[in-house]
Amino acid sequence: MKKNARKSERNPTLRSRLLRLVLVPLSLILLIDIVGSYFVVRHVANDVYDVELNEIAREMLLHVTHNKGEMGFDLAPEAERTLLLDKEDQVYYAIRTMDGNLIAGDPTLPVQTVIKSGKDTAYYDGVLQGQSVRVALLRGQPLLHPATELVMIQVAETQVKRDRHERALLIQLILPQVLLILIAGILIWRGVAHGLAPLRKLQQEVGMRSHLDLSPIAADNVPGEVEPLVGAVNDLMTRVDAVLGFQGRFIADTAHQLRTPVAGLKAHIELALRENDLTQVKRALGHLYTSAERLSRLVSQLLSLARNEPNNVAVNFAPFDLNQLALRAAQEWVPLAYKKQIDLGFDTAGQPVLLNGEAARVTEMINNLVDNAIRYTPPGGRVTVHVRQDEHAHLIVSDDGARIPVEERTRIFERFHRLLGSHEEGSGLGLAIVHEIATLHNASITLEDDVDGVGNTFTVSFPVSHAPG
Repeated sequence: MKKNARKSERNPTLRSRLLRLVLVPLSLILLIDIVGSYFVVRHVANDVYDVELNEIAREMLLHVTHNKGEMGFDLAPEAERTLLLDKEDQVYYAIRTMDGNLIAGDPTLPVQTVIKSGKDTAYYDGVLQGQSVRVALLRGQPLLHPATELVMIQVAETQVKRDRHERALLIQLILPQVLLILIAGILIWRGVAHGLAPLRKLQQEVGMRSHLDLSPIAADNVPGEVEPLVGAVNDLMTRVDAVLGFQGRFIADTAHQLRTPVAGLKAHIELALRENDLTQVKRALGHLYTSAERLSRLVSQLLSLARNEPNNVAVNFAPFDLNQLALRAAQEWVPLAYKKQIDLGFDTAGQPVLLNGEAARVTEMINNLVDNAIRYTPPGGRVTVHVRQDEHAHLIVSDDGARIPVEERTRIFERFHRLLGSHEEGSGLGLAIVHEIATLHNASITLEDDVDGVGNTFTVSFPVSHAPG
């Protein structure tokens, strides 16, 4: 269970990946929008309330006096209270000369003299008595005494109503956007779930299958992006089905073919065990040896057939000379041909015939063709191995055996197929092995009457693509 949990953490689901790719950018956009909206709202609120501070400052400028060289302020206390009255915020002011001397107001207001060029009023945030305040700084001449020096008027206001106004505006701006993002997220979630539904259905279909069911997966309703994957899986299942089918046929054929020689071995062993005469025992042992040899050849051919199955083998091609390969293979059969009084010959191509392939498998193919020819050629007959080259490379084995009928020439390469009336011992696998090796090398194999009218000619033609360029 822990192992599966760790694997799930390492491999997030496609749904989580899609949602993360969509919802994370949406969340970042919402965050950026909130920050941008805050600054916009802050600017709008300041613009609204800064106008009021500027009006208060200009009203105070009307009451700045100049008498006998001294600056004064003649606003009555009642008027001052009315001018500075606010239900939510505290309002402070300070009037100073340009050199910072206080004329009237709150001396705790920090002195600020910087105003942008071309403007007579500046606005800035500050702290007064531990509270955040918004300050309007007006610089100008007293309106009733325009010839006097400039003065600075500071009007500071706490930011209670500004903050309330900002919160209200932010809620009005951001709440619809948050709701829109939430609705979009829900729709995206449902859309992704709906889009991945065919994958869940596909998972369930594959998960419920028997391990013996290798039929193709239906790709009718799967997304286009998944269709190549389904096609690849179907192709793999087809190849696995072919391999399993081959294995099943091989096991069935093997069991069928081994039953007879094994039964013969048991019969000869039982006969030898019952005999008391040493001569009869030796004769039984001779038959036993012959049966064991036949069984050994059958097992060898069965293994060779399995090893050369085109769909179940990895090939490693390399250059080799077909002329030399065929000559060496033919020489190995001279003793058996001499024993059966058969003239075994070799007709060379006169020059190297270079191919790309597996020399060991081609040698095995030649051995099976020569063995088949010698086995079915009567004493006094001839077997000849030819190598030719034109636009193809040809390996030709001709014999003087019984003519194979035309209707049998396609079936002769099937496994365990033997001609009726043949009295030679054999498993019917030699030519099947030849066919498999030829297919493995993209070569074609044909069977025709021998040119002299007696026997048969097997021709294996290798394509030009297998000859080195």
